[in-house]
Amino acid sequence: QVQLVESGGGLVQPGGSLRLSCTASGSFLNIITMAWHRQAPGEQRELVALITRNGNTNYRDSVKGRFTISRDDAKKAVYLQMNNLRPEDTAVYYCRMAVGPINAWGQGTQVTVSS
Repeated sequence: QVQLVESGGGLVQPGGSLRLSCTASGSFLNIITMAWHRQAPGEQRELVALITRNGNTNYRDSVKGRFTISRDDAKKAVYLQMNNLRPEDTAVYYCRMAVGPINAWGQGTQVTVSS
């Protein structure tokens, strides 16, 4: 069983920064893909950023150049550095880790960008 715990959300002004963290616990082997998704009220959950086991990354267009995803396999952790935040980035952010055929999800952390 894989459990994910997120942290780092909060309230920030437009143009500000936040760093989200997600750590996995449990007994499992290699984590293949790590990713961050987000879901705004009334919207579908969407992929924000993804990083593969060999370090390849992929971002949705609206966050390119502002967000950076990274991973630390020794710590079983994934991070999302978010800079120059905009009000439209407001959402609940979820981490996801693919462990073999299983996708594990975190409980979500609220990010609110508002003046």
